[in-house]
Amino acid sequence: MTEIVVETRDIVRDYHIGGGLFRKDRTVHAVKGVSLKLEKGKTLAIVGESGCGKSTLARIITMIDPPTAGDLLIDGEKVDIGRQRLTPELRRKVQIVFQNPYGSLNPRQKIGDVLMDPLIINAKDVPAAERRDRAMQMLTKVGLAPEHFNRYPHMFSGGQRQRIAIARALMLNPRLLVLDEPVSALDLSVQAQVLNLLADLQDEFGLTFVFISHDLSVVRYIADEVMVMYFGEAVEYGTRDAVFSDPKHDYTKTLFAATPRADVESIRKRLAKKKKAA
Repeated sequence: MTEIVVETRDIVRDYHIGGGLFRKDRTVHAVKGVSLKLEKGKTLAIVGESGCGKSTLARIITMIDPPTAGDLLIDGEKVDIGRQRLTPELRRKVQIVFQNPYGSLNPRQKIGDVLMDPLIINAKDVPAAERRDRAMQMLTKVGLAPEHFNRYPHMFSGGQRQRIAIARALMLNPRLLVLDEPVSALDLSVQAQVLNLLADLQDEFGLTFVFISHDLSVVRYIADEVMVMYFGEAVEYGTRDAVFSDPKHDYTKTLFAATPRADVESIRKRLAKKKKAA
């Protein structure tokens, strides 16, 4: 039986912008009736240019912002962000990794504290010693070392910081990981390393990904399904192979034609060869 981790039904998100002396009040329609359904262990990539609504949709899926209309379901349970109290159990199911690895970590916190914070907030019954052990284990899972536990964020590269952000997101054993442009701030070779890490973690933990991106080469590498957004609407939605080989909407065709595609797959193979040789 198919296990659906996240589903949205006709999600709408409007923002009211107040006017001024020379401007009238207006409403921005950021997301316009978007529906999606994602199975356990799959990756849905949401692509589109800046301002298309993809990050707004990500914030709704992560229960940061409520929708203006429509339904969000996590594991089949309807979530009313604006009205119900979100339980720690529900919060644990969905975690997010942000775009900027330099801004998403508190520079005054040691890495160990960064990793243990989610447990302190959402799993208060976990003893301090177990929190520390989990943090040490997760550092190893993302390719770092236990001795990094007592270091500060400024002591790490951008790629290492993003690994730490991924480790933090996994501390609560989430069902769904929302990745909002997680490699766009990294060098190309580091992008490939982080993408390989995400693929390995997905296999190991049975994770489901919503991957927000504007980089089509990255999307082609990591996605099972692709949604293309344009001015708040989902204008294309299907399997990766179907969308890339036979796009239907004019915007999708234009987007594909206008975007340079780096060969992430060849970089991945080179890195694998280097690792094997070492």
